[in-house]
Amino acid sequence: MSEIALPATDLDLISFLKAIPDARMRGGIRIPAWYLLLVAVLGNPSRCHGLWDLERFAIRHHSVLTEALGSELRRPPSDSAFRYFFRQVDMAALCAAIRDWTISQIPGGSADLDQLVCDGKTLRGSIEPITGGGSAFIAQVTLYSAALGVAISQACYATGENHERAVLKTLLGELDPF
Repeated sequence: MSEIALPATDLDLISFLKAIPDARMRGGIRIPAWYLLLVAVLGNPSRCHGLWDLERFAIRHHSVLTEALGSELRRPPSDSAFRYFFRQVDMAALCAAIRDWTISQIPGGSADLDQLVCDGKTLRGSIEPITGGGSAFIAQVTLYSAALGVAISQACYATGENHERAVLKTLLGELDPF
């Protein structure tokens, strides 16, 4: 099942997920990367918060998904298939694909984003002591469209290496091509 990553040309989510490069070694891959990502995206609103949850979701919806997608997967992905895949997925490419898909759903693209809201959060449990007695955290900045009520883009960063304004500037710069 060798797939070449091509730029998404359609507006459906699967086209954007197929454009994400698959970093797994080619030998023994039974489930395409886009399918694993799709199950993860569909499982999230169903409260799939872990790998076992994703496996149960994939088992429960296997026949409907394979029929609707026209795929010939004999078995649904296991928790270990998700674990192996998510260790190697390019998270920046995944976030960019979901951002690009979200913006493609807006009739005027990012030009119709009148008001954007920024929200920064420190991720719980990410504290690391640094030399000099301070602490560093992993933080996330999310850019929301107020009119649409959806997150457009997000990025994580280490507070010891970067700051919220610089990450926000990068996120806003990523919207320019649209």
